[in-house]
Amino acid sequence: MAAEEAEVVSPLVVDTAPDTSGTAAASLAAAVSAAAAAARTGSQAQISKAALAAKLMSLSGVFAVHKPKGPTSAELLNRLKEKLLAGTRPEAGLPSPEWNKRQKQTLKVGHGGTLDSAAQGVLVVGIGRGTKMLTSMLSGSKRYIATGELGKATDTLDSTGKVTEEKPYDKITQEDIEGILQKFTGNIMQVPPLYSALKKDGQRLSTLMKRGETVEARPARPVTVHSISLLKFQPPFFTLDVECGGGFYIRSLVSDIGKELSSCATVLELTRTKQGPFTLAQHALPEDRWTIDDIARSLKRCTSLLPEELTFKKSKSEPSSDQALSCGYITLRETKREDDTVKTL
Repeated sequence: MAAEEAEVVSPLVVDTAPDTSGTAAASLAAAVSAAAAAARTGSQAQISKAALAAKLMSLSGVFAVHKPKGPTSAELLNRLKEKLLAGTRPEAGLPSPEWNKRQKQTLKVGHGGTLDSAAQGVLVVGIGRGTKMLTSMLSGSKRYIATGELGKATDTLDSTGKVTEEKPYDKITQEDIEGILQKFTGNIMQVPPLYSALKKDGQRLSTLMKRGETVEARPARPVTVHSISLLKFQPPFFTLDVECGGGFYIRSLVSDIGKELSSCATVLELTRTKQGPFTLAQHALPEDRWTIDDIARSLKRCTSLLPEELTFKKSKSEPSSDQALSCGYITLRETKREDDTVKTL
C-alpha cells in the first residue's frame, strides 16, 4: 500500500509545482526508487517472519532458563511463549501464504519440575519432541541453596504464608544443626507440604487450600537426599546446600529440621542451582536471551549433556499425578492475543 501511495502522490506534486531545472524529475525518480525499495523491504520482512516461524517450529529438545522470583513456573512458560512468538507475527494487513499454512501447526512446550513462585533458579524446559524427555528431569537429581529461619512456622512452610507458630531458638547452636543433618541424608521418608503442586481429583493441593477447602495431609513417602551441608549459621537464619532426588521438598526439609531441634523453621530464600546436568551458572538462559537463535544454540548444547538413551525417546511410563510435569500446546496465530494462551494438560 505504501508503494502505491508514493506513486500517486509524487506525480501530483510535480504537476502542481513545475520546475524547468529538472529538480522535479529527479524528485520523481527518487520517489519511485524509494517506493520500489519499500515494496522489496516489505516482501523481505514477510519472508523473514515466515523463516522465523519455520525455525521456531523446528526447535526440539530440552534447555534451561533462569526463573526469577515472582512468577509461577506456568506463568514463566507463558512469558517465554510471548517472547518466541513476537518475532513471527506478521504485520497487520499483510497476511502471507507461508503464515496461513503454519498457523494451524502447534508447538509443544513444557517444564520438567515446578519451582515455587517465591523460588528462583534453574527451570528445565522441553520444546517440540523434547517434552517427551521431561519425565526424566522429574526423577533426576536437583541441587538447592536454601535459607531457613528458626523459631517461626507458616502454613505454606515458606515466607509467603501465614505464621502459624513461634518457638524459642536461642539455645540452638551450629553444632546442633550439623549434628542432625545426617538424619536427613540418604533414603528417608518425607511428608509433602499441603501447599504444593501435588494433585487431588485433578486439582493442585495449593489451589484447594487457597479456596479454603479441607485437604488431608499426604502420607510420608520415600525420597532421597544425596548430600546436605550447613553453609552458614547466623541465628535465627541458617543456609543449607542440598542435593536430592525427584519428589523432594526443601520446604518440608527445613520444617522437619526445625522440629528435630525442638523448635520450628520456615524457608526464607530458595534457589535451584542445578537440575540434572544443567546448572544455573552455565546453562540457564536469562530472559534477555529468550530468542529463537539463542534457544537453538542452547538446545544443541544442553541436549548433548543428556544420556543418549534419553534423547527423543518416548518415556515408557507416564508421569503419576504426584509429578509436577507441565506440558502445553501453543498455536501460532495471527489473530487475537487470547488465542495464544498456553493450555495446560
